[in-house]
Amino acid sequence: MTATLDHAPIAPPAPYASRRTFAIISHPDAGKTTLTEKLLLAGGAIRAAGSVKARGERRRARSDWMDIEQSRGISVTSSVMTFERDGITFNLLDTPGHSDFSEDTYRTLSAVDAAIMVIDAAKGIESQTRKLFEVCRLRDIPIITFINKVDREGLDPLELLDEIATGLALDLAPMTWPIGLGTDFRGLIDIEGKRALLPDQRGGAQVSEIKFTDPAELATTARIEPHILKPTLEGLELAESALPRFDLQSFLEGHLSPVFFGSALKEFGTEQLLQALETFAPPPTTRPATARAVSAAENPVTGFVFKVQANMDPNHRDRVAFVRLCSGKFRRGMKVFHVRENRMVTIAAPIFFFAQERETADEALPGDIIGIPNHGMLRVGDTLTEGEPLRFEGIPNFAPEILRRVMLEDPMKAKQLTRALQDMAEEGVTQVFRPILGAQFIVGVVGPLQLEVLASRMEKEYNVPIRYEAAPYVTARWITGDKADVERFVESNRSSVAEDRDGAMVFMARNTWALDQARQDWPGLNFVDTRERG
Repeated sequence: MTATLDHAPIAPPAPYASRRTFAIISHPDAGKTTLTEKLLLAGGAIRAAGSVKARGERRRARSDWMDIEQSRGISVTSSVMTFERDGITFNLLDTPGHSDFSEDTYRTLSAVDAAIMVIDAAKGIESQTRKLFEVCRLRDIPIITFINKVDREGLDPLELLDEIATGLALDLAPMTWPIGLGTDFRGLIDIEGKRALLPDQRGGAQVSEIKFTDPAELATTARIEPHILKPTLEGLELAESALPRFDLQSFLEGHLSPVFFGSALKEFGTEQLLQALETFAPPPTTRPATARAVSAAENPVTGFVFKVQANMDPNHRDRVAFVRLCSGKFRRGMKVFHVRENRMVTIAAPIFFFAQERETADEALPGDIIGIPNHGMLRVGDTLTEGEPLRFEGIPNFAPEILRRVMLEDPMKAKQLTRALQDMAEEGVTQVFRPILGAQFIVGVVGPLQLEVLASRMEKEYNVPIRYEAAPYVTARWITGDKADVERFVESNRSSVAEDRDGAMVFMARNTWALDQARQDWPGLNFVDTRERG
């Protein structure tokens, strides 16, 4: 008698199921860049913190590659780093922590499937962390929480968890638990793995494991001082009774965050965090677009530009568009449809990123980030497809909070100024407005540090020294509505209207009263503080 199967064979997982594309978000100085380097170290992508080693020992390159980043010790631009481990391809998007560069972070978050939220154990939830968390929540991005710097004096773990859960309205599920804090830090308890992870005698990353059935057994099996172990076990017991167990579906829906404690500087707890990304973080799924949702399982290639970076290699004056692939199997040399320009283009030399180092991308799958060298053809927000005229959404421009006139130190470099400002605007470093009346460009930024970065890059990369003068405006709003009404408004307010880089009309309000008055006088028009890119 021949046996018959009562179910269909299980299909093998899709190739893109091995992709994990994630960002790291935090308040400045929470240890984000250090954690980035230690994850790369744990993943085998680098051999020493602070450098990314090229294949063939060609050269080393810092993940923070701008002069201003290296001198200030902060990240002011997003970096993309790819590495592999255990058959999983990780695409790590390191984002600026400083609030002055929140637009770059916002755009980067449009390209990820998960995020690590880094919190300083001594400071808890801070303002920039809260803002970035809300962006993730709006996008339903699953978040893994990493409470950093437990080897320094900090808040009680229960107090920290209560602050995070209450402040962010987020369910938390502790996965590891610190044994002591600061000078009393003795290691971590892996809750699900039922083991204690203890550092070597020098307090470094090397660990020994002590298995247990019940954490109380550590009182006899681990050489940990009772005055440290006792409050640790009491806190863990309270946390387990008060907080939910980890639930994968709740995590993927963005309602629950697994919590890991550790010290990025000491490389302690980063291994468990990387394992969680591998196990819990979702592979590429479905993304919204103007016409329809796009599934990662679709055959036609689709993707969008979330970042443009010029002069990553000053020797070549290059310009690279960072593209998040959403569906299909991309191959080097293929032709794709440039939706904004309504034409086909050939992608001849796509690249993968290993910090500053690059490698030719012969093929790429959904979730991968590829770089496309170009000379201004691609902008942030552009969509590439195999012919379908759809556009991915969620990459807006925001109304700037600081407006300044740009003044040339050398009047003979007016043409170079125009090109340089166009490049900076396409990167998202600044917004550039050209007044209807007047010759000077006006730049708009979110924070003052952006102005410093802009001036530094203009001089270093373009040899165009600039200075700023106060502009007589406090804010800018895009004007939308009936075309004839917009034209009449522009004609009546020429001294307060400018064009952005795409030719869209912008009302430059001298004060909030002027903005309110314009809304009253022109009820048929909208004065909006965001405008979709692309």
